[in-house]
Amino acid sequence: MSLNKKSVDDINVSGKRVLVRCDFNVPLKDGEITDETRIVAALPTIQKLLKDGGKVILCSHLGKVKNGPNEGESLAPVAKRLSEKLGKEVNFVSDYNVTGEAATKAVADMKEGDVVLLQNTRFRGAEETKNGEAFSKELADLADVYVCDAFGSSHRAHASVAGVTEAIRAKGGECAVGYLMQKEIDFLGNAVENPVRPFVAILGGAKVADKLNVINNLLEKCDTLIIGGGMAFTFLKAKGYEVGNSLVDDEKLDYCKEMMEKAEKLGKKLLLPVDTTIADGFPNPIDAEIEVSVVDADKIPADKEGLDIGTKTAELYADAVKSAKTVVWNGPMGVFENPILAKGTIAVAKALAETDATTIIGGGDSAAAVNQLGFADKMSHISTGGGASLEFLEGKELPGVVAADDKE
Repeated sequence: MSLNKKSVDDINVSGKRVLVRCDFNVPLKDGEITDETRIVAALPTIQKLLKDGGKVILCSHLGKVKNGPNEGESLAPVAKRLSEKLGKEVNFVSDYNVTGEAATKAVADMKEGDVVLLQNTRFRGAEETKNGEAFSKELADLADVYVCDAFGSSHRAHASVAGVTEAIRAKGGECAVGYLMQKEIDFLGNAVENPVRPFVAILGGAKVADKLNVINNLLEKCDTLIIGGGMAFTFLKAKGYEVGNSLVDDEKLDYCKEMMEKAEKLGKKLLLPVDTTIADGFPNPIDAEIEVSVVDADKIPADKEGLDIGTKTAELYADAVKSAKTVVWNGPMGVFENPILAKGTIAVAKALAETDATTIIGGGDSAAAVNQLGFADKMSHISTGGGASLEFLEGKELPGVVAADDKE
């Protein structure tokens, strides 16, 4: 997958209609936006295109839209907030058809520097099915140039992400990436393909199954692979340790053995917990007070459950990070939502905050943990896409990245 893509700095949009796929999948409560991070993240690309004299047409999905179009998942609140942020009116086309007559008219009436926001792309039904072909063409009919700035959706070959690019190119238009996409490619893509060494990867989270290909791919790329979170117990059991009632994926024991053998064969360090924080069971509710103790990783009692890495492991992992030049982290070290079980995740976040290395947080729970624990401003890059960043780390080609034009 070529990572050298045309960006908004490489295209001329003066007087042209520019369709921009954003990620406005923001959380809503009673019609109000509760976190505007994604809207703020889209502003630099939008402002650049407006400054260059483009007619900017924005599109995005919001929510899962399981039961058809509904006002609860309309992009109307996004249009309102965007207007405030840009200091100019964003013309919202509320038509559930997304690209119907109302959209065509709104775009035809645009002047340079105008902004139109289309309705939720998922209101058109399954974007990735055969329906997608007609929808791709209709989206392309509205524009001369296409810009993808929605990394969080770039692993999906949907009409508004990848399909539209073929139709834009067919009529001689260009397809570029926005600043947000460019940043993800620069950090995540280059970390995996061309890291400054030593390169340390830290993987956590609950299940080995979620990270099978990531573990396999990163073992070939990194110098040290650190395993924490619930997935560590499957590795510990594969080593023959008693893990009590800890989360284990018994079907993946052989896979874990293979990965430990692979690390040895490749001369890579694979670090597993040497001690673990245990309790009688999972906290209920998740942030409830809970009694814990710390035991060596091979001494977990049969009736206890491991819920975080222990103090010696936290030190071991922090040490491994100190000499690194590139660190990628995906997945917490324990049940970080509980203050008592967040110590391992905090220790890793603190180690990353204090290192001079390029530190990349791979979206999802690790991004939530870093934000929640107050370390966000100390990281080089926090990915905006959970599933997309995982697929990047797996070495998969992302349709939204592949679909953009390569730089000549």
